[in-house]
Amino acid sequence: MENNHKDFVTQEETGEEAPSEVVEGRVEAEMKRIEGSAREAVGQGIQNEEVELEGRRLKEEGERALETEREQQ
Repeated sequence: MENNHKDFVTQEETGEEAPSEVVEGRVEAEMKRIEGSAREAVGQGIQNEEVELEGRRLKEEGERALETEREQQ
């Protein structure tokens, strides 16, 4: 049995997203949340309120983005 190009349909032709593209937004949001948590902890450790607040802001931004990504699926 010979494979014919006409027998195959690509994701591009169907408009389907590749699995790696589907999770990309969630991964970026999760990384932002983790980075924010780390910065917040560092700010607490070095007793630098500015760094701590920036970390908290970044963590909250990541959490909102992650929630948005979950809602889209």
